[in-house]
Amino acid sequence: MLRDTTTAPPQRRRAPLGAGLALGLVALALAVVASIAVGTKGLPPSVVLEALLHRDPADPDHLIVWQVRIPRTLIGLLAGAALGLSGVIIQGVTRNPLADPGILGVNAGASLCVVVAISVLGVSSMTGYVWFAFLGAGLAAVLVYGIGSLGHDRATPLKIALTGAACEAAFRSLTTGILVTDNSTFDQFRFWQVGSLAGRDTTVVTQALPFLIAGFVLALASARILNGLAMGDDVARGLGQNVPLGRALCALAVVVLCGTATAMAGPIAFLGLMVPHAARLITGPDHRWLLPYSMLLAPLVLLVADVIGRVIAQPGEVQVGIVTAAIGAPVFILLVRRKRVRA
Repeated sequence: MLRDTTTAPPQRRRAPLGAGLALGLVALALAVVASIAVGTKGLPPSVVLEALLHRDPADPDHLIVWQVRIPRTLIGLLAGAALGLSGVIIQGVTRNPLADPGILGVNAGASLCVVVAISVLGVSSMTGYVWFAFLGAGLAAVLVYGIGSLGHDRATPLKIALTGAACEAAFRSLTTGILVTDNSTFDQFRFWQVGSLAGRDTTVVTQALPFLIAGFVLALASARILNGLAMGDDVARGLGQNVPLGRALCALAVVVLCGTATAMAGPIAFLGLMVPHAARLITGPDHRWLLPYSMLLAPLVLLVADVIGRVIAQPGEVQVGIVTAAIGAPVFILLVRRKRVRA
């Protein structure tokens, strides 16, 4: 009798959460259709369906679908999922609700290393970008956490947030210093810098996919670790977890996901901050649900933001990194003002 009463509530909760994931998949599918159909030249759903099922290389509309719209949609799906998972993990590891890869300087560190690679080493391909983005993201994470851990009270959420903000400013200053003295690097970097899904092809997707698959597996496998860390290091150790190893695996997942997403689409801010909070309102603190929900909602938000950027400035477009920043900045301010978050 006791076993039935203790297991029934999770079972009752699992059903609506599963239904929520199904609804999220439907919404994401609609966002994918809109991403393929909406642009400088609008395409009716019938044309999009025809292009997908009966591709005609001689048809200009089919070329738009396959060479322009599908690559940027795939990049939005993959980069969004990577940033959503990164945000959940970095908030869980630091126990800081205001943490995200952009605010903690991870994206800025990746950008700095990519700029150095372009300027000094002449790197110009996605394969080259991704390794330097990994290096920059990893160095930034180690630096921020190392500085934030100094002192008698070790790594508090406030210290890590302040350290991340300071390091991000330093990384961006160095990046700007390189760009203003090297015109060729600036020309290659400027559209990538603001965060964009445009101007990429399917080669970017195929080159990034192995890294993203590894990052997704690491991230989804970290749910139990994050649930333990959420209760404190001592409780996690009492549950039999190896806390340093768990943190290292989570950090590796963040570096791989952020490095790849930044190499694909540039530094896109605030997505990893907004989406975990939205997902947490649905799932609660259980990372077994929080991670897949964030993995689903983040590309949904990113694709919708990309579509908005195409609509509001026709015949041109506003880059998706600007749209997400415009949406995310007010969200960040509201989060900072909440008494429970400040505490």
